[in-house]
Order: sequence, then C-alpha cells, then structure tokens
Amino acid sequence: MSADERRIYRVYVVVLDDALLLDIAGPAEVLRCANGYGSEVGFDVRYVGPRERVRSSTGLVIGEIAPLPDVLEHDAIVILAGVRGDFDHERNAEVRATMGWLQRIAPSASRLVCICSGALFAATAGLLRGRSCTTHHSLIADLRRLEPSATVLDNRLYVQDERICTSAGVTSGIDLMLAIVSELAGPVVASKSARNLVVYSRRAAGDPQISPWLESRDHVHPVVHRIQDEIEGDPARSWTLSALADIGGVSARHLSRLFREHVGSNIADYIQGLRVELARRLMANTELDVERVAEATGFGSSRQFRRVWRKFEGTAPRRSHQRLLRRTRQTGMTPLNPGVVTDGT
Repeated sequence: MSADERRIYRVYVVVLDDALLLDIAGPAEVLRCANGYGSEVGFDVRYVGPRERVRSSTGLVIGEIAPLPDVLEHDAIVILAGVRGDFDHERNAEVRATMGWLQRIAPSASRLVCICSGALFAATAGLLRGRSCTTHHSLIADLRRLEPSATVLDNRLYVQDERICTSAGVTSGIDLMLAIVSELAGPVVASKSARNLVVYSRRAAGDPQISPWLESRDHVHPVVHRIQDEIEGDPARSWTLSALADIGGVSARHLSRLFREHVGSNIADYIQGLRVELARRLMANTELDVERVAEATGFGSSRQFRRVWRKFEGTAPRRSHQRLLRRTRQTGMTPLNPGVVTDGT
C-alpha cells in the first residue's frame, strides 16, 4: 500500500508552559516508530497550544507550536500532556483559554488521551464526568476532588473508558500509547515499536489485559525475538518446532528451553495466544461467524477454536463475539478490514 492510501490519524499534542517533556516525547516517539512499521495506518502529529514557544519542565524551549485548532477531523486524537508543579487551572490566561478550548473542541475528538496531570485539566473541563480514569499517584486525591462523579482508580498504569484515556504519567504514557497503536494500527506494529524503543508494556493489578504481542517481549534475547518476529508475521501459519529452530539456528530442544526461560511459556501456547488475539480483533471488528474466524486465524477447526478460546477466555466465543462487537459500537471505532487483521501487518 502506498503512503497516499494509508489511513492517517491526525494527533494534536497540547503543549503548555512547564509541560513535562517525557509526557510529550514518550507518546510522540511511539507514534514516530509506528509510522515506520505500519503500512495501513499512520499518525500525523501536530503540536498545538496557546503560545508559539514554551519552556518545558527540563528547561528545554519548545518552539513552532501551532495555534489550537478551531475544528477537529472526525477521527482526530487529542493528547493532553501534564505540567510541572501543583495543578492550578487558573494559573494564567493561556491555561484558562486552553480549558475553554477543551470544553468546546474535545467532545468531537475520537480519543482524548490524558497523560499525568492532563487528567486534571480534563476533569476541570467536565470531560471525565461519570468516567473511569487515573492519574499520577500524587494527584489521585486532586482528581477525586475535581470530579466527584468519576471512578478514580489508583495503582493503575492507564485506564481506557471508551474514547477517554488516562494514564499515571511519565513513562506510563508510553504504555498507553502502545495500547492505542495496537488498537488502531495492529498489535504487530505496536510490538515492533515497543522493541525499537526497548520499552515493553507493563501491567499493574487491574490494568486491561495486554496483547500477547507486547507482554511476551520484555526480554533481550535475539534468537527468541527472531522467532517471535517470524511467528507474529504469520500467526495463522502451520508452524513446526523444527522449522522455527532452523530459523533461529539452534536445536529444537534448545529453542524450547530458551522460550520457556525468556517468554515464560512453551511455543505452542505462545502461538495459540497470538491466534486468540487475532480472533478477538476479528470478532470485535467484523461480523464473521465463529467458523470463518477459526479458519482465518489458523485453527484446524471451529471445535479446536472453541476449546482454545475457552482455555484463554473462560467463555464461549459466540458470547464473546457479541460483547466485543457491542463494545466496538459504543466506542465509535470504524470496523477494520479483516485482511488487515489477519496478515500480520
């Protein structure tokens, strides 16, 4: 697919004076990497704010900041970076102007992504009413005070409530952005981006389940990464241990031992986990029946698919299909092309 045919998401990063530099750079680097790996989806990042130049939390001056846009594209993403110091939405006229802009424009964004104290700005603007959300651990009490109707969750890296996404701040903004890239551009793109950054998604108690493309990559063994790259490129393929061992240049027994040591599971379970994740994406974004989902994701039969799905999910795939489609409609996400989901790109 040519660059002109990619689906491009416009991303507006709101930059204020004293902005926490890592809250901006972390998510932006994830999107930069994703642009290098994704053939179907891309991200056009714009930095906007009430001033053309600001001084960041580290003292680095950020310039050429565009004005806050008057309108948003229908699938635009807005990122609110946190700021240094105590939260005060009345600190100056520029912050007050940004709050007014948020109240007017943010409801039209396809996603509002709040990093660290960005959640407090969103709460003050009335955008977290009745939502589940989180923020930096030192600001949890402030968030509860600002929006009493919100369900504020502590000890969480990030929370996604339909189109509203909040994170604990600093490096957890990277975790959240990887999750969003996984949804929009696919788990393989997110996995490659995470590996390029040498950052892998973490999970705190109660956090949403992390895609197997990400959770099993928190190691640095080159042979295991090479094997994972091959499997992730075509999870539906009928892989054999001997073929994978040849790719890795090791014996089958040694590869099995390396996988258990660095991934924490055997190769068969790893492949099944990827196929279940592919099936989950198909069921969330298409009307394919269980039999066609099983065929598209490499299971030998719908019976085998049902058995493996119950092993991983604890429920019948048909019931999961209905729940996943319902959630997709609630978030307003555009259904994906099944070919995009199953070809590993």
